Amino acid sequence: MQELNQVLPKWLLEWVSSGVLDWSGWGIFWYLIIMTHITIASVTIYLHRHQAHRALDLHPAVSHFFRFWLWLTTGMVTKEWAAIHRKHHAKCETVDDPHSPQVLGIHTVMWRGADLYKLEVNNQETMDKFGHGTPDDWVEHHIYSYYRWQGVGLMMVINLLLFGAIGGFIWAIQMIWIPITAAGIINGIGHFWGYRNYDCEDASRNILPLGLIIGGEELHNNHHTFATSAKLSSKWYEIDIGWLYICGLQLLKLAHVKKTIPKIRLTQTQAINEELVKTVIKHRYELMAQYSKTLKEAFRQEVKVMRDLAKEFADNHYWLCKDENKLSSLHKTRLETLMSANDRMKHLIEMRRELTQIWSRSSATGDQLLEQLHHWCIKAEKSNNQFLQLFSQKLKTLA
Repeated sequence: MQELNQVLPKWLLEWVSSGVLDWSGWGIFWYLIIMTHITIASVTIYLHRHQAHRALDLHPAVSHFFRFWLWLTTGMVTKEWAAIHRKHHAKCETVDDPHSPQVLGIHTVMWRGADLYKLEVNNQETMDKFGHGTPDDWVEHHIYSYYRWQGVGLMMVINLLLFGAIGGFIWAIQMIWIPITAAGIINGIGHFWGYRNYDCEDASRNILPLGLIIGGEELHNNHHTFATSAKLSSKWYEIDIGWLYICGLQLLKLAHVKKTIPKIRLTQTQAINEELVKTVIKHRYELMAQYSKTLKEAFRQEVKVMRDLAKEFADNHYWLCKDENKLSSLHKTRLETLMSANDRMKHLIEMRRELTQIWSRSSATGDQLLEQLHHWCIKAEKSNNQFLQLFSQKLKTLA
């Protein structure tokens, strides 16, 4: 080392040890946090919400900045990412899903998510069928797609110039950031563990209510329920930092939001008509979430009367409020056992089945759906169940 100090110029030794900036450990830490967070923002705002789902429009300058940044920090191609993600939604939790932990296993998706992505990139059918509407200009063909790894190579050179030898370590973290957070955590944990606001058709979960680290993508169940929404948070306690950035871009006239999660609005009690049927179908996931609360409250009331229910059905949170089509045979048996043990709960569960048929009957005409909703409300209001009566009254106030 002493001989090396004598041979190499002093300025070169200083650069190798600290780079041009000569920042402290904390300075380097915050540089890394900011750089990786911009990458996350680029993925969630540009690739995900703008390109894959068309939930918002971006100013060309903003759009191109995100394209350039992703070329520099990930080497990902817009068409490839959007196509794979669209296929994931179209084929979710089936053997054709590019990265479902329900099919492939959580460990495979968590630790080999990047490999699954590369495998699907080579599927030309996926690119042709799901890659439409993505950038198709000269820059995309001759730079971003053609020299995809030269971008991340340039990022490594920049880091080495700024920080010296430790810049290589910073670059390595940047390169694994998206494979770990997007390919691993979102695609893996987001379909395996967490809480659900909505009992949608797939196994998506909200990982955390605070969508800060992964740009709001933590709210994955909300996203799969309302895929074309530019906003991923739906409850008052949920924070989607990606949405905050989008709002900032809107204020600067650099973005235009096309869709958000539909919110239930209430008005005066109205007649059951075709518009009300459409509103019920539009808000079906939120209505089912509210009906689940009704079931839980009814169960608590029944427990006060029949204390044996509390012991016998202590595991009710696994099966009582979930879509019956997704219940295991064991949990379906548990549900039927509860219905046999308690007539009031049986009636509520049967009414839930009838309500879900309104939006499940894809072949039914508008008149048939109208008649079915009308019949459901009459049946609920004539029952002696206060929960059903209140729910029916609320249905008829949907705006």
